[in-house]
Amino acid sequence: MSKPTPAQIRAARGMLNWSMLDLAKAAGVSISTVKRFECEGDQPVSADTVGMMQDAAETEGVRFLADDGNGPGVRLQRR
Repeated sequence: MSKPTPAQIRAARGMLNWSMLDLAKAAGVSISTVKRFECEGDQPVSADTVGMMQDAAETEGVRFLADDGNGPGVRLQRR
């Protein structure tokens, strides 16, 4: 799958009941990086950094779903 969208990262955090700080700690990035990515601002976030956020969420059971024509999504897998 391509890199997750800011909306997918926000949704993943919601599913995990994580704050931006929780995601930042789990991914090993700064909270300002999480904010910058989720706000879709003018300052880009590297693909590697987005991958670190994706990996942190996936470790906790979140699956990022590609756009199937209805938009991209997220799913929390049962444990």
